[in-house]
Amino acid sequence: MAYRIDNAIVKKDRDGRITLIDPENVFKDEDAFIAIKSDDLITIQLLINGILSNDFQNWRELGTIPENEPLKSLFVRLGYSKEDISKLLKEF
Repeated sequence: MAYRIDNAIVKKDRDGRITLIDPENVFKDEDAFIAIKSDDLITIQLLINGILSNDFQNWRELGTIPENEPLKSLFVRLGYSKEDISKLLKEF
């Protein structure tokens, strides 16, 4: 089962004005939004899918993670191979 996070595009113009691009109107009734870089959003979605299919043993073994470590490094720390990540992307 793949988990999906609803998302839209937030576009910033030269003057700093922000426009929400939401063609499916997923956020039509929302008052506040959080902007996340697109590659981080994909990483978060993949990690959620990994959590849902994981027995949590690997998560317990992570220990303390430095704050400056990129989110993507969690895949390596959790023992995911390139093939595992490819499989997660296909389920995505």
